[in-house]
Amino acid sequence: MAGSPGGAVATAARTKGGVCSQGKRSFGGVCQLCAGAAAPQPDPPAGVWHWCLPANLRPHCRWASWRGGELYTGLNADFLGREAMIFRSGGPRPALRSDSDQNLLHDPRFVMATRIPDNSDQDDDKVYFFFSETVPSPDGGPGRVISRVGRVCVNDAGGQRVLVSKWSTFLKARLLCSVPGPGGAETHFDQLEDVFLLWPNAGKGLEVYALFSTVSAVFQGYAVCVYHMADIWEVFKGPFAHQDGPQHQWGPYAGKVPFPRPGVCPSKMTAQPGRPFGSTKDYPDEVLQFARAHPLMFRPVRPRRGRPVLVKTHLAQQLRQIVVDRVEAEDGTYDVIFLGTDSGSVLKVIALQVGGPAEPEEVVLEELQVFKVPTPITEMEISVKRQMLYVGSRLGVARLQLHQCETYGSACAECCLARDPYCAWDGASCTRYRPGTSKRRFRRQDIRHGNPALQCLGQSQEEETAGLVATTTVYGTEHNSTFLECLPKSPQATVHWFLQRPGDERPDQQVKTDERILQTEQGLLFRRLNRLDAGTYTCMTLEHGFSQVVVRLALEVIMAAQLDTLFPREPRPEEPAAQGGPASTPSKAWYKDILQLIGFANLPRVDEYCERVWCPSRSRGRSKQAKGKSWVGLELGKKVKSRVQAERNRTPREVEAT
Repeated sequence: MAGSPGGAVATAARTKGGVCSQGKRSFGGVCQLCAGAAAPQPDPPAGVWHWCLPANLRPHCRWASWRGGELYTGLNADFLGREAMIFRSGGPRPALRSDSDQNLLHDPRFVMATRIPDNSDQDDDKVYFFFSETVPSPDGGPGRVISRVGRVCVNDAGGQRVLVSKWSTFLKARLLCSVPGPGGAETHFDQLEDVFLLWPNAGKGLEVYALFSTVSAVFQGYAVCVYHMADIWEVFKGPFAHQDGPQHQWGPYAGKVPFPRPGVCPSKMTAQPGRPFGSTKDYPDEVLQFARAHPLMFRPVRPRRGRPVLVKTHLAQQLRQIVVDRVEAEDGTYDVIFLGTDSGSVLKVIALQVGGPAEPEEVVLEELQVFKVPTPITEMEISVKRQMLYVGSRLGVARLQLHQCETYGSACAECCLARDPYCAWDGASCTRYRPGTSKRRFRRQDIRHGNPALQCLGQSQEEETAGLVATTTVYGTEHNSTFLECLPKSPQATVHWFLQRPGDERPDQQVKTDERILQTEQGLLFRRLNRLDAGTYTCMTLEHGFSQVVVRLALEVIMAAQLDTLFPREPRPEEPAAQGGPASTPSKAWYKDILQLIGFANLPRVDEYCERVWCPSRSRGRSKQAKGKSWVGLELGKKVKSRVQAERNRTPREVEAT
């Protein structure tokens, strides 16, 4: 996607009716260009809406364009960023803006604006805003960040004498997302990052998926909370929040609420005989005064089951975007969550609710590296029809498939342990699961438990996997650090290392780790290699009672004395030996000599040479496999990813402008 003349694309988002992009102009402005509709309307209008803002305004401005070309925006109206407002422009209705009263908005950070119908009466439709704001402290200290959901009526026309050309139906409520703790204490996630609306299927209501982060400087974490839209409606029907003074606590308003109820839209409910309120301009002044003084609801909106469906802490990256796809599997329906990060990767996760108030089980299906250069993901849109995920960043737009089942392996157990709702074992390979197909008895899938022992009956899993893993010879040098790589295909698997020493007929012994031998997520690290470390190392994974051999490495230790013999130290011309005594040269590490001789192109010949010198008995039987062996333990100045790691953090083929 190309940017505007003299500028570059900042964000791009795919909508139902077209594509919208945001970019910076060379003259210092921020522009948005939308082709098509920006909301899931039955008959989206055709056309183009375009608006520009000064570049030094806050970047957290979101838009929503609707039927008839109306544009709803939440932004800062002044160059200093101190006056935040909600605007409506374009279309047949008069332009409106929110009141400048600070009780309405406190330094907001807008995330989304979208039109959601409450019922079949279109006159009762509302535009909902999701944002965070910083509430001032009563004692003058630092403010507190609170996440909100606000709304205005689509047919709001402002007041006749009060709130003229201002919103007269604006209300807001708190979005609560917290983890219950011992003694009633809760860990709150107050900063709203992104929102995704999961539109209903038959018999289900609209659900709101919201991504939150903590604002604490001590603890950093992210949470995904799910809200039923019906619960949000109930909160707006509840009591209003009231405060007698700045130093008083908030409480429910106990007085009489005027009619029509503040915040309701002019519709069939208000246009009753004797009370012809066909427009907000017909509302009594006391209704508008009450709406101005009480925009906040007393009760917060609580998430489904009272807690987050997903919690991530101590991440190396930050989560910024969220989209969700509801997938039908063999044993039920699951919501697959895609999380965009600030490093250009996408996490594919499902949360399994075991039952009751227990914490859901998190299953990380895979992590996809979308862009070659690490860059924050700014937009994500999903196309269920095309089974594609569209990812936007400042570098461009990329698309990737929602599922790539072939990467989970070629065995029934591997496909079952992946627990991906998109994939199932069809008797020959791991392929896309399609509900309603005729060959039901050949499909093997268990998302909830991931038990291959039950799903893959009639197949010997140990023979299937162990026999396919060949032993690879690797070399390490004495007194040097050496790394044995093992990347399990499943993030949920437990990794165990076993050692078979040369000439030892006993069963493999499990490797004991200490300060010298460390087990990491990527493999086994020897900080200082000894000659007794030689042997065959087997990396095995265990998950749900199923064990699998991932890699088997035969480690050969090259003695330091042999290297000193092959590569003798010689005094440098610029450093002659001292007269009257033995030659003395500065200490020089032996591996620096090797690094001058070895390059990537010479590795096969080096392996052959090592076989001839140190392992003459094996060189005859393995001469044909010399090209497949590797030299481990030397820092060659270039990182080479393994095949498994490349599959896990793969870059999609359909990357544009990266």
